[in-house]
Amino acid sequence: MAQKGDSMAAKPVIVVTGPRTRLPTAWWATSFVLRVLGAEPLHRIPGSTEELDEHCQGVVIGGGDDIDATLYGAENHELAEYDPERDAFEVAVIEKALKKGIPLLGICRGAQLINVVHGGSLYGDIRGERHLTSNRRSILPSKTLRIENQSRLARIMDCHSGRESFRINSLHHQAVDRLGAGLQVVGRDLDDFVQAIESHGDQWITGVQWHPEYLPYLGAQRRIFAALISAARSYVA
Repeated sequence: MAQKGDSMAAKPVIVVTGPRTRLPTAWWATSFVLRVLGAEPLHRIPGSTEELDEHCQGVVIGGGDDIDATLYGAENHELAEYDPERDAFEVAVIEKALKKGIPLLGICRGAQLINVVHGGSLYGDIRGERHLTSNRRSILPSKTLRIENQSRLARIMDCHSGRESFRINSLHHQAVDRLGAGLQVVGRDLDDFVQAIESHGDQWITGVQWHPEYLPYLGAQRRIFAALISAARSYVA
């Protein structure tokens, strides 16, 4: 039997979900950051034999298409793109992670889906409601995050000397509306739309509306993944 120290020294296995695509850029970016920080990422897409590997110690639900509005009791927009197979697959992953207490990070769509699984809802399209922030989509850090200074995410991103804002990127037009049970809002943008959520309870659950996997050159963004890995090591122990 492995000793506790051996478990802490081993690379934690982090499952990263995503869509079926020939160019999985988000997976490449996420897996790169996780490997650099000392984890072993596993790619899981709809149709994978198992939602979660039996040795999984952490989960990243990645970004992508809009979430089917019928999952939270609303109507779909005619022009939006949906992936019902992926929705069902990732809902199953999230539910299994919640049941097992596995640390969970949601990125963009992933954060929204975590909220939906917790009973929350989404704005179908916020583009017409923005007044202080551009709707331009970019992987560059061109938008502003205002963070709750007493939150776990603030500690992760190392808020110090009263710092409460960070520059983030943006590739979304959906956003969290009604908050799911057991979650709290810990970050908003200048238009007051939700940009970050996290769990009330003991399980490590964090959802960010932006894409930190495309910002690995920024220390605060790397620390989000480092915190997931740390939580995964604690889960093993």
